[in-house]
Amino acid sequence: MPKVTVRYWAAAKAAAGVAEEPYDAATLADALAAVRERHPGELTRVLQRCSFLVDGHAAGARAHETVRLAEGGTVEVLPPFAGG
Repeated sequence: MPKVTVRYWAAAKAAAGVAEEPYDAATLADALAAVRERHPGELTRVLQRCSFLVDGHAAGARAHETVRLAEGGTVEVLPPFAGG
């Protein structure tokens, strides 16, 4: 199973209590399930509003089960940002 880094930004970072952490996950869905298991509560609620970048590419509306992760890859967790 690929080892990936999940990076949290803004409200997701505050809810996780860390800026990033490693996970073993084959798909974006696997990674997010592991995140929810490790951080039940506020981060799980924040994830519902987030968008995700996988190795710099937006996951967009694709089903998370179809977004494959590569060894050494990065998942960026991006809550909605306010301001300008």
